[in-house]
Amino acid sequence: MNTFLWIVQAVGAAMFAMAGVMKSTQPKDKLVAKLPWVADFSRGTVRFIGIVEFAGALGLILPAATGIATVLTPLAAVGLGITMLLAAAYHARKKEFPAIGLNAVLLILAALVAWGRFGPYSF
Repeated sequence: MNTFLWIVQAVGAAMFAMAGVMKSTQPKDKLVAKLPWVADFSRGTVRFIGIVEFAGALGLILPAATGIATVLTPLAAVGLGITMLLAAAYHARKKEFPAIGLNAVLLILAALVAWGRFGPYSF
């Protein structure tokens, strides 16, 4: 199970890191073409979301890999899970139901890491 959790952490970290870098570095007009929801938010808000996702991605891997402040790994998973809950709520309010699927998958991955790393498979 520990190996499985590491794989889930790596996959989640890769997905959140890619999304975070994209949201925090690309111009808003380029993002709107890929992510229509960006049009409803200021550039600063989108950049903040990207930075939060990137920081969460680092939090899924670095504390556990270095053995320093390992409690940050499940806390990062909780933070990313909350981010996905908020994203799903936004998409549901806008009736963008296909987007909720990816939010749900990422929420499940984050919840699995939080459960495993807070619980029976903590560091």
